[in-house]
Amino acid sequence: MNTLIFRTVAPFLTALMVLFSLFVLLRGHNEPGGGFIGGLIAVSALAIFGIANGVAAVRKALWFHPMAISAFGLAMAAIAGLLSVFSAVPFMTGLWVYPSVLGVEIPLSSVMLFDTGVYLVVVGSITSIALALETEDDI
Repeated sequence: MNTLIFRTVAPFLTALMVLFSLFVLLRGHNEPGGGFIGGLIAVSALAIFGIANGVAAVRKALWFHPMAISAFGLAMAAIAGLLSVFSAVPFMTGLWVYPSVLGVEIPLSSVMLFDTGVYLVVVGSITSIALALETEDDI
């Protein structure tokens, strides 16, 4: 199914799906969504891009090795949990700060840091598995 139409549409569909995955990530705990589902949508977008353009194009589009992305996400999730310990509250308690940027108060939380970490773990690990299955190395 590697037609000209599919190869032409795949980059646009990939960009749209990654944007939607970020939307799902950001709406997280207030409504259905979050890091896991957002990560799965992003991996699906990369799979479509990989089917259309090959494994090399996906590796080039990622910039970093997928397991490095996963490790960074795991570190982010762990830091989100440890922030509460250092603040003398129970482990994984959500902490909020409200910085003001250009006069607009923006609520930021350790919960969002955790969700972003989960997002990166899902994207990195499942992409790594998919790319390993798609390589054409003869053993």
